Amino acid sequence: MLALIDNKYQIDLSKPIDISIPLTNTDENPIAWYIEKPVIEPVVFGDWIGKVSEGKSSTNFNNIFFNPHGHGTHTECLGHITREFYSINQSLKTFFFLAELVSVEPEVQGEDLVITKEQILTSLNGTIPEAIIIRTKPNSKSKKAAKYSNTNPPYLSEEAAIFIRESGIQHLLIDLPSVDKEHDEGKLLAHKAFWNVKDVNKLNADARLNATITEMIYVDDEIKDGSYILNLQIASFENDASPSKPILYKI
Repeated sequence: MLALIDNKYQIDLSKPIDISIPLTNTDENPIAWYIEKPVIEPVVFGDWIGKVSEGKSSTNFNNIFFNPHGHGTHTECLGHITREFYSINQSLKTFFFLAELVSVEPEVQGEDLVITKEQILTSLNGTIPEAIIIRTKPNSKSKKAAKYSNTNPPYLSEEAAIFIRESGIQHLLIDLPSVDKEHDEGKLLAHKAFWNVKDVNKLNADARLNATITEMIYVDDEIKDGSYILNLQIASFENDASPSKPILYKI
């Protein structure tokens, strides 16, 4: 099935490229921020168990306990870092974007691995998409089950985040647990720079209310760098973040 986006880009809807990581209750689930794996378990009322295979229910009826920031692919709005409440469900109102996929090997800076402004500038090569998708190198499939807590993963420099913002890019997707350094004393320099949040206690008029950050994606090496149409899907949570399912389509 072919579709025309913005009367300019033709895509084949029958060939989606899923770059999300599924949420499971197994040890294969990625984890960040010092929490345990998700819990998916049937509801229990006395001797009734909401699981067909247990023979006491006609339906499977599970509770799910998870954290969108620490348990897999998620999309967040600036409400993630502000005192005032902002919801991803209110911030993200359109879902198809022209996106550029770039691959970057973070630079060694002291004990850190950092994605720099120069790397992003070079990778985009003059292209200004609505969304940027950053795949970090090396790109092992182990990212899909990584345990990130206390590992000091790579992160985005403040200057790179400013450059992305000033380029007019509205949506930032990355295959890391955060755009910021794991232990950064709460500075959150890249988050603040991308959303243009100058004071988390009182939002400035030019803060980017409709811009989003998506973290913990996985982009297989078979997917080539270049331009795609991105369908950024979220669940309708009134929360700063939601689990998400970013889908790419070749143009």
